[in-house]
Amino acid sequence: MQDLSLEAIRDNKKLTFPVKDSNKSSIIGKIRYWWSLSFAGFMLLFIALPAMTVLQLINRRIKLYPLCVWGSKTWIRGSGIKVKVSGKENLEKGKSYIFVANHRSYIDTTALFAYAGTRIGLIAKKEVLKVPVLGRGMQFIKFLAVDRSNPQRALETMNKVRETVDSGYSFGIFAEGTRAMPGDLLPFKKGAFHVALQTGAAIIPVAIKNTDYLMGKKTGVVNPGTMEIVLLPAIETKGLSAETDLPEILRKTRASIAEELAK
Repeated sequence: MQDLSLEAIRDNKKLTFPVKDSNKSSIIGKIRYWWSLSFAGFMLLFIALPAMTVLQLINRRIKLYPLCVWGSKTWIRGSGIKVKVSGKENLEKGKSYIFVANHRSYIDTTALFAYAGTRIGLIAKKEVLKVPVLGRGMQFIKFLAVDRSNPQRALETMNKVRETVDSGYSFGIFAEGTRAMPGDLLPFKKGAFHVALQTGAAIIPVAIKNTDYLMGKKTGVVNPGTMEIVLLPAIETKGLSAETDLPEILRKTRASIAEELAK
């Protein structure tokens, strides 16, 4: 495991943590993987699509939200994965937050959405929002696409995030910008911290643990087991500015997540 010194965190470089050595490919794991994808497809076609069609016709698209929470939890359970959440005492009722999380698996996005403990929107890659049914449904429930290859469009997305937070939603952002390989914590990008500082919303660092073993990037397998979502103490941003305070806020957030991942 790499050094978790203040210098290593401050430099915002990749850190690596131990991973269960059984996340290598296996026939049973591959069967579980394709079952998981097939189960997701079934739910999208036969539950989400009819619901979206009806709700769009009656102009009640946001009513899809509770169905999506149920569907997310059902898909995770159907994939043989349990979710353990801790730290909900760090959330104040009625307060909007920016949840900043690490990202190692497809499961992370779905689990954070379903188990954050508050109504939440999320940033997703633009490619995901182009997926039939899934992409359309995600737009119904405050999922936004970010195009990092186009600075102007990325800025427009961040402006929409701010509007969403100002309207009373919390927002989840995976600060690494992509899924990390099993065991890795990649450098954090600055977008989430700009949003938090500009809105004055407190940051909730989120350590997502064990999903690199359960459904890790490029492993092509699903292993049964329990993932952990740890909601860490809030980091306040009110009264701070991006010009002077962003590097320290980023360091505090990343250090909090890294220390939890190291446990």
